Amino acid sequence: MPGDDPIEVRKAKRAALIAQGTEPYARHFAVDTHVTELEERYAVLADGESTSDAVQIAGRIIAIRDQGKALFIVIRDVTGDIQLFCKIDTLGEESFAQAKDLDLGDWIGATGLVMRTRRGQLSVAPERIELLTKSLRPLPEKFHGLTDKETRYRQRYVDLIMNPEVREVFNRRFAIVAALRAAAMERGFLEVETPMLHPIPGGATAKPFVTHHNALDRDFYLRVAPELNLKRLLVGGFERVFEINRSFRNEGMDPQHNPEFTMLEAYQAYTDIHGIQQFTQELIQQACLAALGTLKISYQGTEVDLSGQWPSRTMIDLVSEAAGEEISFNRTLTELKTLANHYQIIYQEGWGKGKLITELYEKLVEGSLVQPTFVTEHPLETSPLAKKKAGSDEVTDRFELLICGREFANGFSELNDPIDQRERFAAQVAAKAAGDEEAMGFDEDYIRALEYGMPPAGGVGIGVDRLVMLLTDSASIRDVLLFPHMRDEA
Repeated sequence: MPGDDPIEVRKAKRAALIAQGTEPYARHFAVDTHVTELEERYAVLADGESTSDAVQIAGRIIAIRDQGKALFIVIRDVTGDIQLFCKIDTLGEESFAQAKDLDLGDWIGATGLVMRTRRGQLSVAPERIELLTKSLRPLPEKFHGLTDKETRYRQRYVDLIMNPEVREVFNRRFAIVAALRAAAMERGFLEVETPMLHPIPGGATAKPFVTHHNALDRDFYLRVAPELNLKRLLVGGFERVFEINRSFRNEGMDPQHNPEFTMLEAYQAYTDIHGIQQFTQELIQQACLAALGTLKISYQGTEVDLSGQWPSRTMIDLVSEAAGEEISFNRTLTELKTLANHYQIIYQEGWGKGKLITELYEKLVEGSLVQPTFVTEHPLETSPLAKKKAGSDEVTDRFELLICGREFANGFSELNDPIDQRERFAAQVAAKAAGDEEAMGFDEDYIRALEYGMPPAGGVGIGVDRLVMLLTDSASIRDVLLFPHMRDEA
């Protein structure tokens, strides 16, 4: 006997159904309507009024109330909840008894007439109920639900059942991604697909995941960014390309980082940093309007205005302003190291001025930029794929978009000089040899592509997950990923 174990009780019900010739896992059900469609169609149906309109609706049972000769079952479909008003004289004794034996969590299909109860509840009065899937594991208890964050992330399927607001976050995510795609395509960009397995890690400074290809008997790297392949397409003659891509970085996990994440990367021939900044702003504004209908939003209690033209500030101006003194390439390396020590920044001896200035900026400025701001003129040392700013050997035509103290986009005028690029790759290889695990590899084929000639271009990578966090007011990246990475379950 199953005793008091609810799973064993349900397994026994499953076995009994099979023994009597009833399949507990149906093959199909002809759904012809959903809850929101019924709510719209019968919005003016009076209390206590019945119709002769038959519908077929299906969903998961989330509530059952037994009142003897009447049974109220609430089912949830992809659009919402609706009540089934089950009466013994309509269903018949046998079918009514079978309905009473259903459990919370079971999937059922109902065929019946639309009505509204005297208390004003829109309902379907079933003439037939079909068990579609027998649930063997009980749902979390109604009043406490599924509240533990770790369990919610790990068992997202239960989280989606018990917390309807979670589904709304993901519905908004899908709308944001669709709006980004539409905005790029409206501007003449072609959506392309590039490989996830790379022979050389490149396109961003990050520690890669390594895997082994058995047939070729060599290691490959999960892509840290699709950048170099997308720019190869510019060499090949495409003018505007983009990819909404999954990229992978073998780094830590925190509220802003997941080992695999989604970016939109776009590259446009014949433009530069200014054109790609405008493109970035327009894409994000269009996504915000699609998801929220406004450009004035609130994130974790902070009001953010995404309307208008976003300002640009140079990194050196910002960090000098924050420190109350000049922090620039005019300072000696020793002076910059002294400043780093003063601000308790741990640095490596091989770092140059550019890396130290970047670290000082990240420590003193980055977290304070709340309203959307393009931070420009990043040091050459930290920008191995960006074109130098005209007349400078120290900074590049590169921007990062900061909102609420977080980076949302990284873009620049693309470096298309193969000689310069070769020297930058060599510097990255030297940095890797000195212990920098995030440095890029030397991609000889990419140099060869540039030698054929790449037109002047601008490119950008937009962090889709962070953008969804911003536009859904979510504190953690795990809240906007259907299946975030987790430590092993205890």
